[in-house]
Amino acid sequence: MKTVKRVLRAERLRQVPAQFSWVDQALVQRHLIDRCDARAAALYLFLVTVADAQGLSYYGGATLAQRLKLSAQELAAARSQLVELELIAYAAPLYQVLALSAPSSSPSPASTTTRASAGPVSMSDLLAELERRRDRL
Repeated sequence: MKTVKRVLRAERLRQVPAQFSWVDQALVQRHLIDRCDARAAALYLFLVTVADAQGLSYYGGATLAQRLKLSAQELAAARSQLVELELIAYAAPLYQVLALSAPSSSPSPASTTTRASAGPVSMSDLLAELERRRDRL
């Protein structure tokens, strides 16, 4: 039996609030969230929630660590992961949640980030990538 998609509580239908907070679906569709650990995902969610229309937030490290229940080292690692994935930019004390870049039109065989965001790939490219990953383990 097929499930019919329907609004369960129309009075609570989600809309983009005036303060401009939302999470881009590309985070899931392009598997970017899969590359984050739980701490980095929590930090990203917090920053997206508190950012202004330009994606900017001035929350200090101590406040973020306290609110997210992270040590200073865990916060630094989460922030580094988000910067490496180009989901945020950081220049103490300023955070900027970045727009998710458009998928590349010509994926490189060595780039799993590009491939994950670029759409269909050939079976031979997938197998070659799996072989490279296995060799790195």
